This record gives sequence, structure tokens and C-alpha cells, in this order.
Amino acid sequence: MAGRTALLTGASGGIGGALGERLVAAGVRVAFTYGAHSEQAERLVSLARSAGVDALALGADLADPDTPARLVEQVTAQLGPVDVLIPNAGTATMLEYADVDLATWDDTLAVNLRAPFLLAQAVLPGMVERGHGRVLFMSSVAAFTGGMIGPHYAASKAGLHGLVHFLAARVAAHGVTVNALAPALVEDTRMFPGAGPDVPIRIPVGRYGRPEEVADLAMAVLGNGYLTSQVIGLDGGAYPR
Repeated sequence: MAGRTALLTGASGGIGGALGERLVAAGVRVAFTYGAHSEQAERLVSLARSAGVDALALGADLADPDTPARLVEQVTAQLGPVDVLIPNAGTATMLEYADVDLATWDDTLAVNLRAPFLLAQAVLPGMVERGHGRVLFMSSVAAFTGGMIGPHYAASKAGLHGLVHFLAARVAAHGVTVNALAPALVEDTRMFPGAGPDVPIRIPVGRYGRPEEVADLAMAVLGNGYLTSQVIGLDGGAYPR
């Protein structure tokens, strides 16, 4: 991984922050993007520069369909072609199905599904040409179970699984892998639904997950060239498959 260039969206969240630290420690040049909270992304840039690794922080409105292509252009110009893509940014508004309006539905799918696809569409041709690349989508157990947040969120994450399988099959022979992680109930993140004190009792490991555990698994996936077209759950054993 050392010397590669990564684009990590959602770097201002708990999982994004933990994964950003792992990438920097591995010697990866990273573009950290953020929505409304720049502090975490700027902290990661400072961490990278202290370690002698190039990095930058970029504000990005991923609900704008023009943003993904513009991000890839900026990163390529300043850090080099993207070797590792991790569309980690997401949005989640907890609603019952009857309360999901069109604006919420469209915004959720724009950020959680359309933007990851447009980012992948922008970087995959270059990865194929260079004979190496890693794409890691961030899904959710809600894609399998429906989850607690709402149908808009579950649908957006389930759509990522279709992308994984479609894209992976077309780039695998060129040294490019496409996978997804599907975590559940990871504390210290903005996606954590605050499900109540009794939930850990129903998780076999007896506690919530930690952002660092998601980051560790992500790095293992990114480092494995034989693993592709997989959606890997990380939920403390709550949803066996």
C-alpha cells in the first residue's frame, strides 16, 4: 500500500477517521473529503504530514452529481492517480416508511449510492489501465435486514451490493478488486442510531463495535488481491449469514 494514492470520503466521521489513520500509517497518500465538519479531515492531514506522507483535505457536497468527477480530478492533479477508492461518506435520517418524503429519498440515494458509483466510474478505467486498484464501498447490515434507520437508507446500501458484483466481475482480471464492508452498531460514529442500553445484550460479543475494528478489517481487504466481489459483515455476530 505504501506510495499508493487513496481517496477517502467521509473522513470527518468515526470510521473515516480511524481508517484515515490506518492509511497514513501504511504510507498511503490520502485525499480526505468531508461535508460539514472539516476538523477531523484537517487533523488527518496534519498527522500525515508529520509522518512524511502527502495528504489533503477537500470539502465535498456529494449530493451534487458533478462533485465526484471534480474530486477525482483534484486528487489526481495534486496527489496522483487514485489507486484506492473508499466511498465512506453517507447520510442517514431515521424515519418510518410513511414519513419518507421524496426529497429525503433522493438525497439519501444521491449520497449513499449515486456518488459511490460516479466515483468508481471515474477511477476504474485508470486502475484497469495501470493493472492495480482497490475499491471498497461502505455498506451496512441494513442492506440485508432492513435495519432501523428507514427504507431509504436500507435501499441505498442494498444498491451498493449490486454495484460490487457488477463492477468486480468486469475488472478482476486487470488486478482491480471491488468489495464492500457491512458493519452494524458501531459506536462513536454519526450513523450510530443510539439503539438503547439493552442492544449489546442481543449482540453475541456483548458490546457495540468500534471504528478501529472496521478500519482494521478494511485494511485487510484492501491488502488482499485475491478477495473481490464480496460483502463482508462486521456486526458482533448479530446477523449470521
